[in-house]
Amino acid sequence: MATSIKLDEALKIRVQRLAHRQQRSAHWVMREAIRQYVDHAEVREAFKQEAMASWKHYQETGLHLTGPEVRGWLQTWGTEQETALPRCHE
Repeated sequence: MATSIKLDEALKIRVQRLAHRQQRSAHWVMREAIRQYVDHAEVREAFKQEAMASWKHYQETGLHLTGPEVRGWLQTWGTEQETALPRCHE
């Protein structure tokens, strides 16, 4: 799929300079920037969707863990006293 991107002159120059310094093509720099942005945006969106699903589940059931319960559990990670995830409660 061929796509064109219109860049203002200042950004175009910055991309060209960066490409030159990295011994890459401007096309490679732009493709890499877009790939990194999309990767980051996908992770951020997945986190948001998981948070929204958790919030919906809480609203429907009232089940939850408190901050201190989670922190206490996390503090056992990697220790000989590592514990299982506490049960959610109302």
